[in-house]
Amino acid sequence: MDLRQFLLCLSLCTAFALSKPTEKKDRVHHEPQLSDKVHNDAQSFDYDHDAFLGAEEAKTFDQLTPEESKERLGKIVSKIDGDKDGFVTVDELKDWIKFAQKRWIYEDVERQWKGHDLNEDGLVSWEEYKNATYGYVLDDPDPDDGFNYKQMMVRDERRFKMADKDGDLIATKEEFTAFLHPEEYDYMKDIVVQETMEDIDKNADGFIDLEEYIGDMYSHDGNADEPEWVKTEREQFVEFRDKNRDGKMDKEETKDWILPSDYDHAEAEARHLVYESDQNKDGKLTKEEIVDKYDLFVGSQATDFGEALVRHDEF
Repeated sequence: MDLRQFLLCLSLCTAFALSKPTEKKDRVHHEPQLSDKVHNDAQSFDYDHDAFLGAEEAKTFDQLTPEESKERLGKIVSKIDGDKDGFVTVDELKDWIKFAQKRWIYEDVERQWKGHDLNEDGLVSWEEYKNATYGYVLDDPDPDDGFNYKQMMVRDERRFKMADKDGDLIATKEEFTAFLHPEEYDYMKDIVVQETMEDIDKNADGFIDLEEYIGDMYSHDGNADEPEWVKTEREQFVEFRDKNRDGKMDKEETKDWILPSDYDHAEAEARHLVYESDQNKDGKLTKEEIVDKYDLFVGSQATDFGEALVRHDEF
């Protein structure tokens, strides 16, 4: 087994190892919380800073002077104003918050992009991806690690074609992002559902029955007694997952399960920031309105010091 095959095998083994028989495997794609801080503006704007910048980026602003924070915030506002009309709308702010929260996805894409854009033309073709990912392992018709790489490649090709909107089998960076993280794109949701059903539907009848549903989450492994959470999942399947009560989940029921319509935290935060900063109450923000209210959007040495004093007084 050469190095590339070993690394691919290692990544797959790691994925399987992370799901222990007695632990619940979570297939549901939830929108993450914007911050682990309490949203209480009367105490601090920490939640808003995390939401607007992302938690890691928010920390960097706490080291800046107020003047430096305002200057950097002004540059960010220019990026948020997508149509360059001089105003930031709720929708533009919502899009920015979602971008800030999912910056890790774009960083992951950047890392993978370098390894797959083999001819460095700013695009990744299917042939480039296939050669970089499967080129070596496909030379071995009977790998000894138990993985069916040809089947995996067929599945990847199908997903690549779905992500490739213009059908030229060449992905832009946005299309490559949709390929690597399909759950983040509305037009890729059908492939997420299809792949999930293929993983769980062991008898290949096109549905997920109760035992397949439970079997994907839990292996009895010789134990007669199921944990309480498994019993709860059985009840969830019967009462909520199987909406038409036919004893199995079809494509739409599976979609409702793994891709629920969550509360839109980003939109709620965008509306909150506009409401708090909109001085003339026209429903949109100028750069001046945002910078005037800079401590709501970003931190600085001053806000960090002020919050430290508040914590000291409370102590």
